[in-house]
Amino acid sequence: MLPLLRAVGSRTLSMASMASETYASGTHSAAFVTCPNASVAKELARAIVERKLAACVNIIPAITSVYEWQGKIAEDSEVLLMIKTRSSKVPALAEYVRSHHPYEVAEVISLPIEQGNPPYLKWIGEVVPE
Repeated sequence: MLPLLRAVGSRTLSMASMASETYASGTHSAAFVTCPNASVAKELARAIVERKLAACVNIIPAITSVYEWQGKIAEDSEVLLMIKTRSSKVPALAEYVRSHHPYEVAEVISLPIEQGNPPYLKWIGEVVPE
């Protein structure tokens, strides 16, 4: 039994190192954009993917945002876009959103993807050019 565990353990370690070799932490990012409704969200999402600014955009309906705007506390129903892209594309993505979003100040924030499913991360890199 012990030789089998050693074989499985060394195989797991080699697979883990292989995965880390194929993806450099932070190469891709998850960006987030709030939208006033589903129509705006779908329009932005489709345009972002068509322009190769992202590989995938998830549209998450029915979120509630509480925020301060012009000195008052506001609460609104919104739709959230979760956008997977190359980190190098975030500035172009933000510029596109700012120029096509109905809000005066569009939310565009991003976080680097540290790790994930290697085939999925590879797919993002294949779909979104550098």
